[in-house]
Formats: sequence, structure tokens, C-alpha cells
Amino acid sequence: MRSFDLLLQFYYKPLTLTLSPAWTGRGNYSNSFEPRRFRSYTTRVKAAILHGKLNIRIEDIAPPPLKPGEVRIRIEAALTCGTDLKVFKRGYHAKMIVPPAVFGHELAGTISEIRSQKPEVRSQNWENGERVVVANSAPCGDCFFCKNNRENLCDDLQFLNGAYAEEIVVPARFVQKNLLRLKPETPFRDAALTEPLACVVQGVEDSKLRAGQNVLILGAGPIGLMFVALAKNLGCHVAVAGRGEKRLQMAQRLGAIEIINVGDGENLVEKIRTAVFGVRGHVRALKSGDMSPQSKSALGFDVVIEAVGKPEAWEAAVQLVRKGGTVNFFGGCPSGASVSLDTQLIHYSNLTLLASFHHTPRAIRRALEFIEAGVVRAADFVDGECPLTRLPELFKSMAEGNRAIKTLIKVHE
Repeated sequence: MRSFDLLLQFYYKPLTLTLSPAWTGRGNYSNSFEPRRFRSYTTRVKAAILHGKLNIRIEDIAPPPLKPGEVRIRIEAALTCGTDLKVFKRGYHAKMIVPPAVFGHELAGTISEIRSQKPEVRSQNWENGERVVVANSAPCGDCFFCKNNRENLCDDLQFLNGAYAEEIVVPARFVQKNLLRLKPETPFRDAALTEPLACVVQGVEDSKLRAGQNVLILGAGPIGLMFVALAKNLGCHVAVAGRGEKRLQMAQRLGAIEIINVGDGENLVEKIRTAVFGVRGHVRALKSGDMSPQSKSALGFDVVIEAVGKPEAWEAAVQLVRKGGTVNFFGGCPSGASVSLDTQLIHYSNLTLLASFHHTPRAIRRALEFIEAGVVRAADFVDGECPLTRLPELFKSMAEGNRAIKTLIKVHE
């Protein structure tokens, strides 16, 4: 019997104990239940299990029974994510997942089973068959940060993994905090974009984007492209610097009016300044018409959003923002990375430097609103499909740089 099966068998025993969240992707909580109240399972389900660095396996696992307040979701759409790729390359994520563990966190689906907190009370009026999306985290609601509307910094933030599977069990806290109903007409693949878009919503609100601003987005990956869509929707004038012809073309279709192909990424600041602001004293504006003479003395962007996660891009962002402007270090660099910043430039240019992390329940709800309003659509981001059984090969090709934006994982074959 495989080690994962042994653990699952041990996990289902009717006794009280605490298990590591790494094995289940559901956080730490007591394993106490009453088997007679659960639906009996005789079949196993397919799920992707992360076993370490560059090691994903598709396994048949026994579905766990529900605890009070939990729901089971039949997954209808799961999407690949840049964070999952980083985890695949590194073999773990200190905050989110430690192998061996079920894998993936962008999903939408249909409720297939419910267990109320109390037998006589239905769980928040959820019904079997309801179409839902669930976030990949749930704050405690009680700590200092939660009470000050900074739930993304919660001291006891729990994470949910397991999107690359036929079904997933959603713990009670997630059901209470971040399980949302979908409109009947909302496609599952669109809804599965809610979690990454919520991170972008958080970044947009932290950066205080507003109509008329000149905004530079460094990076044309899925996150960078979502920033384009939301900034354009707000009325900003957007420039994008990145690589990959397909991604840059998509940035343009989403509303970017200036596209800069940075090629090998060398001399990033010079390439962007030349492309956007011209050479030999000639200035091209992002807005219609020329920049004012006053603007010429302070060439730069009102807001620069770094969506790459590389130290050199962080450093470039500070050099590309105007006096009094804002830089959002949105892309997380590898652990232990360091940057060198010009303190004189930061101080005397009165720059605002910030870093957005994750999302809040409010951002999750705003993201779904944008999706259901048609501002962000899967058609603009999902450019491929892959069966669950081929997921290991897909991630290997992603690690080698296949330049796909997002891939829909077909979990039911």
C-alpha cells in the first residue's frame, strides 16, 4: 500500500488528533466525526499530489468524509497559476503547502455534499447542486489584522489546496468566509479566475489607481494582464513591458496603449524610457497629445507595478516612476533575494513604495463582481486545455518556458 494511502486510512479513523495541513491541504483541526452521518464512498478520486521539487504524481485517493460545517465540491474548472509553477520548481511554499500534498488552488465547481455545523441546521442555506467558487485562504476574523480590515495579513491565515482533482472538501472556515455563489450564466472557467484576480484587486486598491493616471506594468504574465484589464477599466493610460509576443498582443487587446518588448531583460530602464519617452528630447505621451513642458522635466509614470518578481525589476521600477509617484512591488522575489535601491532618489523624489500581498474577503467578492460584469474573461487568459492525467508533463513544459498564459485542467475525463 502506498504511503499516501496509509496516511489517508489513518486520517479517517474515528478519533481526535491533529494532523499537518500539508497532507490534506486543509489546515490544522481536530479529526473527530460520526461516520453514520456521512455518505458512503466506494470509489476513489483522481488528484494531483505534489511530492517535492519537480515531482507531481496523479494518484487515486479515498475521498475524506465531511466534518461539521464542511462542503464537498465537484470541481468543474481548475486553472494553472504562476504560484503553482513556483511551488513546483521549489518543491514547497512555506506559507501555503508542504509536500506531500494535494495541489492547485484556482477552481470553481458544484456543491455535491454538505454537512451542517449542527444536524438540525442547514449550513448557511447551501444546497447540493449550487454553482460556487471558493478562495484558497480563509482568515480567522479575530486577530489584530482581521479586526483592522487587513485579513490578508491574518496571524492564522489558513490555505486550501487541491484544485487539480475531481473533487475537493472545503473546510468550515472557508465555507463561512470565502465560498461564493455564482450567477447561473457565469462559466466555471471564468469563475476560476476569481482568486488570482482578487490579488490584483488588492494591488489596485493598495496603489490607489484612478482615472487619467499613467501606469506602467512590468510583466505580461497572467497577473500583469489582469492589472492591464482593471487599470484600463478604471480609465488609466497603461503601458506594459514584458516578453512573449502572444502575451504582449493580449495586453494590447486588453487596453494597453504602449507595449514594450524587453527582450532579454537587460538594460530594462533604458529600453522602457526610450520606447515610451523617446530620444533626442522628443517625448511621446501615453495620453492623447503631447506631454506638457512641465511633464518633460519629470519623465516617469504616476504608478509602476512590478509583476515579475525579480530583484532587477524591483530596482527598475523605482527608476521609472515620477517624483511623488507610487511603486507597488507586487511580484514576490525568491526567498533570500535582495535589492539595491537609491535612497537619495526615494527620499528627495518623495516616492511611495509598497508591496501588496494576497487578498481579503472583500477583494474576493470584488473580483467575482468584475468577472460577472465581463471586465475579466477566461477567453482572454485561458489559452490551452490539458487533462488531469497529463498535468505532470504540463508543469514540466511550463518550467521549461512554454509561455502559456493559463491552462484549463480537465479534471473529469
